[in-house]
Amino acid sequence: MQNNQLASDIARPDRTVALTRGVTRLFIDLGFSPLCEFRLANGRRADVAALDRKGRLTIAEVKSCRADFDVDEKWPEYLEYCDQFYFAVDPAFPQDILPETEGLIIADEYGAAISRNAAERPLVAARRKAVTLRFARQAAQRALLAPCEA
Repeated sequence: MQNNQLASDIARPDRTVALTRGVTRLFIDLGFSPLCEFRLANGRRADVAALDRKGRLTIAEVKSCRADFDVDEKWPEYLEYCDQFYFAVDPAFPQDILPETEGLIIADEYGAAISRNAAERPLVAARRKAVTLRFARQAAQRALLAPCEA
């Protein structure tokens, strides 16, 4: 029972959905095209990935609570698939535990703001092409699942 309780405390799906919504709204406001649950070539899923007008890819990893961050050992595996990486947390999150080397977004269900800019890690051309193609294919496949509105 304790393990199940811990898992549900860590997951906090309601909070994750709210924060993801805020991050998505921020990216749209910045002129980016966001995609939630973006599957990377290494099998990982980024919470939110966003492509800007210049083709740069930004990933935001949503953390709903401290326990969610404490048990997450996979986020460094996202770095080789993006030009910028952010943690997205709510205002009450203990920000001092997050690595200062990564960007920080403060979010809620209504929006978000960049609190600390992410370092630029430009992707090499071959990786950029592969990631952009993967992004486009996943976005197109999802569009096929939704009815088209004329």
